[in-house]
Amino acid sequence: MQSTVKSSADTDISLEESISAWMDGEASEDIFPDLATVQGRRTWDTYHLIGDALRNTDLAVSPSASFHARLSRALDAELPIVAPQRRRSPLRMGLSGLAVAAAVATVAWVAQPYIMGGSSRPAETRVLADASPAETPGLRDYLEAHRQMAGPSAVRQVSFDAGAGR
Repeated sequence: MQSTVKSSADTDISLEESISAWMDGEASEDIFPDLATVQGRRTWDTYHLIGDALRNTDLAVSPSASFHARLSRALDAELPIVAPQRRRSPLRMGLSGLAVAAAVATVAWVAQPYIMGGSSRPAETRVLADASPAETPGLRDYLEAHRQMAGPSAVRQVSFDAGAGR
């Protein structure tokens, strides 16, 4: 029993949507059998009346002055909608202050060497290993052999072709 009620409501909605789509030029010619029904004809007439009233202000019905007065009184009589005030918890306020203090401390710690100007003498650089090819002929041969095998760069080029690697 519920399914029949639901299906008739779905056909009402689909009829109105199909008539609206056809009037907008978005539907096919299959709508003509639906227009033969009483409800289809009523929907057709209503949609055309709405379209005519939107296009021509002379056809639209303008409300009377008493309607405007009644509407104004009804709006004045309504209670205003007031949102409740947000409650601020002390824990949340404390945590946000702590977060700001931590951010300032981090910026100060990172910027300290730049602000203080560093030391007056340059920092010592330690040399852990010096591999100049002119001093060690064995190392020069090893590096040259490595360059020949690896190519000009350290990154090897690969191909994604299926037959390239076989």
